[in-house]
Amino acid sequence: MGSVLESTDIKNKLEDLSGVLLKPGENPYNALIEACDDEPAKIQALYSAHRTRRNTQQREKFLASDFTELIIDPFLLRLENPQIEPGFKDTRYCMTFWGRPPIHILELAEVIQKKLKDVAPNIWLMPLHRMHITTLEIAFSRTSSEIEALKETLKPAMPTIASFTYQHRSRLVKPMISYDLSAFALSFLPAAGEPALSPPPTAPDTAQVLKEGDAYTYHHLRHDMWEQAKDAGVTVTSRYVVPSAHVTLGRYVTGADHATPAQRRRWVDAIDEVNAWLEAEVWDNAASRLVGEWVVGQERGFDIRVGTLWYGGGRTAQAGEGF
Repeated sequence: MGSVLESTDIKNKLEDLSGVLLKPGENPYNALIEACDDEPAKIQALYSAHRTRRNTQQREKFLASDFTELIIDPFLLRLENPQIEPGFKDTRYCMTFWGRPPIHILELAEVIQKKLKDVAPNIWLMPLHRMHITTLEIAFSRTSSEIEALKETLKPAMPTIASFTYQHRSRLVKPMISYDLSAFALSFLPAAGEPALSPPPTAPDTAQVLKEGDAYTYHHLRHDMWEQAKDAGVTVTSRYVVPSAHVTLGRYVTGADHATPAQRRRWVDAIDEVNAWLEAEVWDNAASRLVGEWVVGQERGFDIRVGTLWYGGGRTAQAGEGF
């Protein structure tokens, strides 16, 4: 009989630190839009507040005198080290709408991963081809048959949902490393008037774009994806609805790089240094070789994904058109 493992989510709940309270029974993405008077600058400010407060909170945990250990993912540990439990299978089936990073965002992510690997050589890094942003999680930790049933319910709407970004274009800007005791990610903010820096869409871009410009934020896109799923007859049971737009860069599979106070100090200082570099050299910088802006849907539309999705796995049920 296999091990009964506990997901890192149990020990490391992702709290909403924006201060926005959800209203029961309605689209959970409405509350933040209403709290911000539907103004992009205010929406960006709340996303920023969430990630800044969380990083401050997590830095304190890493440097605390009573620090005990990292939160090692037992599933990933066994998948990466089969000798721990030969024959181990991850049976947590999920369904999500993934955004796939365009090439210039993958290039930025790769540079950042290398900087972090120099400081902590034993971290597990998300392969570039598996990177994604979870715009909407439909269901998690279900059986394969439950996910298959959800997929069949959603099937008639999948072509529209997968290509939704072809006509509804929202921008993400100001990348920064966000982290906690279990993982680290490249997080973004919804745009609010920053200069356009992304490469142009691949010609010819003949789409009849219905929504674009910073008034249509990434949070509006998440809101609309929830509505699309609901209208298709699917009940969304996401683990959390927080103001976050992030791509996982990696996780911890050993405490070897963070065993001493000096090592943990070096880790959080390195993250602060990378974030300072991003802000000074990449944000809003047309002269930078690396681009920190992402128009969601560029190159590839949504990837409606099913299966064992942790760590970028699973399979594509429907892929959308990019621009």
